[in-house]
Amino acid sequence: MEFVPQQIPEILLIKPTVHGDTRGYFVETFRQDQFEQAVGNRVNFIQDNESRSSKGVLRGLHYQLPPYAQSKLVRVIEGHVLDVAVDVRTGSPTFGQHVTAELSGENKHQFWIPRGFAHGFLVLSEHATFSYKVDNYYAPEHDRGIAYNDPTLKINWRLPQQMLQLSEKDQNQPVLKQSGRAFIYGDKLYG
Repeated sequence: MEFVPQQIPEILLIKPTVHGDTRGYFVETFRQDQFEQAVGNRVNFIQDNESRSSKGVLRGLHYQLPPYAQSKLVRVIEGHVLDVAVDVRTGSPTFGQHVTAELSGENKHQFWIPRGFAHGFLVLSEHATFSYKVDNYYAPEHDRGIAYNDPTLKINWRLPQQMLQLSEKDQNQPVLKQSGRAFIYGDKLYG
């Protein structure tokens, strides 16, 4: 596996080695020792989630407040998505900046999004099956979000506005400036 730091170095694009032949392929999607060495700390994943969505479905931008903040390791099993992580750590030099990655069933790339980042994705293919590993349980009372179209974030979602399909909740999220500061940057853990 190759672990590639992104513009915000805490976020990693993970490129697994795919072994393929005429029968199909084999890929190691997770290996604890290599993963922890790359992220620099122990991570205890406690829940796996999966979603299936059609083209134009945009889910996000979501995060959870401490003490239920979540780190996520995400990948696409089938289809093609644009994945986005936004820094929401108060005092961070990259606060409000985002990183994007194209994840697909073909490239098998994964995206590591640590605590302190909002996360979302947009389906670019006809359908996509999306898989998440998280290190904390879902806690609805700590669930928060940011408007996907916040003009200060300048996210290029790559599809026209009229093609986007969002939940009512995601259509009504506040902009980052109004969402409050949930995380502290520095020597403290984000959650």
